[in-house]
Amino acid sequence: MADRKYNYVFFDLDGTIINTGEGVMTSVKYSLEKLGVDIPDYEDFRRFVGPPLLVSYKEFYGMDEEKAREAVRLYREFYSEKGLLMGYPYEGVMNTFKKIKDMGIKLAVATSKPEAYSVEIAKHFGFYEYFDAICGATFDGTRDNKADVINYAFDTLGISGDNHSDVLMVGDRKFDIIGAKTFGMTSVGVLYGYGSKEEFEEAGADFIVEKATDVLDILV
Repeated sequence: MADRKYNYVFFDLDGTIINTGEGVMTSVKYSLEKLGVDIPDYEDFRRFVGPPLLVSYKEFYGMDEEKAREAVRLYREFYSEKGLLMGYPYEGVMNTFKKIKDMGIKLAVATSKPEAYSVEIAKHFGFYEYFDAICGATFDGTRDNKADVINYAFDTLGISGDNHSDVLMVGDRKFDIIGAKTFGMTSVGVLYGYGSKEEFEEAGADFIVEKATDVLDILV
C-alpha cells in the first residue's frame, strides 16, 4: 500500500455518482411555492444541486435564518416522500467503483446531502457494496459543509495525520474542490455533473475529467 499514490478515493454524490437533479429541483420548487415565493425559471434550481440547502436558500433568495430553515423543512417534506429516489447513476460510475475496489483502494462517499438519505440512495441504486463509508451531513446542520463532511470521513475511515495527499476527492462543484484543498487532498472535477470547466479552474482543481471512467487514469 505504501507504494500506491492514492489509498483512498472520496466521491461526492449529487451530480457525481447520481444525477439527482430532478428530485432536488422539484423539491426546491415545492418549498418555494409553499412559502409564496415567486418561482423563477425552473432551470434556475440547478444551482441547488450540490451546496448545503440552508446556504443556498439564503444566498439565492436572500432569506434570513428562520425562513431558510423553514424552506429546508418544506424541501425535506417533499424530498423524503417523492424526490429522494428520482434520478439515475451516471454512465460508467459502477464500473469505475468496481475497478477501484479491485485495485485495493478504499472508497467513501463525502456529500453535503444528509447521511440517512445518502445511505438509502446508495442501497437503492446498488453501489453501497463498493464503499467503505457513506459520509454525509446531519439533519440539524451541525455538519453540512464539504470540509466538515470530509473531516468526518477521515475519522470514519481512521485516516490520521496532516498529510492527505494519498486521498483523491472527486466532485462536480467548486465546493468539492475547495473542501479537498482545505486538507491538501488531490481534487478532480467532473464535467458531466452540474459544474463547469471555468468553475473548476477558478477553484483550483488538480484534474478536470469528462467521464467517470477517466478517474481510473489518474489512479494508475
